[in-house]
Amino acid sequence: MEDQRTYRELFKSKDLVSFRVHQKETDIYVAVDGRKKGNLKSIIDKTEKLVGDYRRDIENYIRNYPIFEVSFRPVVVDSDAPEIIKDMARAALLVNVGPFASVAGAIAGAVGRELSEEVSDVIVENGGDVFIKSTRLRKVGIYCERDEVSNRIGLEVYPEDTPLGICASSGTQGHSFSFGRADLAVAISNSTTLADACATAVGNLIKEKKDISKGIDFARSIEGIKGVVIIKDDQFGLWGDIRIVSI
Repeated sequence: MEDQRTYRELFKSKDLVSFRVHQKETDIYVAVDGRKKGNLKSIIDKTEKLVGDYRRDIENYIRNYPIFEVSFRPVVVDSDAPEIIKDMARAALLVNVGPFASVAGAIAGAVGRELSEEVSDVIVENGGDVFIKSTRLRKVGIYCERDEVSNRIGLEVYPEDTPLGICASSGTQGHSFSFGRADLAVAISNSTTLADACATAVGNLIKEKKDISKGIDFARSIEGIKGVVIIKDDQFGLWGDIRIVSI
């Protein structure tokens, strides 16, 4: 049965209008400034084109260089590679993971940046990885299958901190591959691509509750990472310029 992605309800706000774009493995949810409702069709059309273009860039590259998709380590790419490929390669190198660890965040961030050039408030979510650009205070919910956490807490995001990437990785839920067993590892960065790669790297480190401090130390060492949230069993660890709020 198709994943209903009920966590997308956490992004809904009365001042935003939302839509979904689904192309092959990419399934993104977009919310934009409600004052643009009259232009919604053109925004949807642009989003569909952007997703198609970025997917084509990635698919064409891995057709010629399949190692880019399957490697668990950083991969050197050509100087004439598409920008989204170079962005993924840079993020992978910073945190020592394979470049495809950041593919969802890279697409969300690339689409979000393009849309935010003409729309003041934009949220793009792709597989739990979120790009946000906002002119007002937002709350982004943390989705975790642990009942004591899920749908109860979130991150408060101030306009001056955006554009911002908030990305998640889990070794116990969802379909993403992880070497670890974290219930949830969330990384925050102005680069959604880097946030996605870092969330994967942090999640890989968490096998037991005692590894939470190791994950935090790692995130702190990465230039460009603003904060991290780690959940393992009944333990909760966080670091950085983040504000946890109830929702």
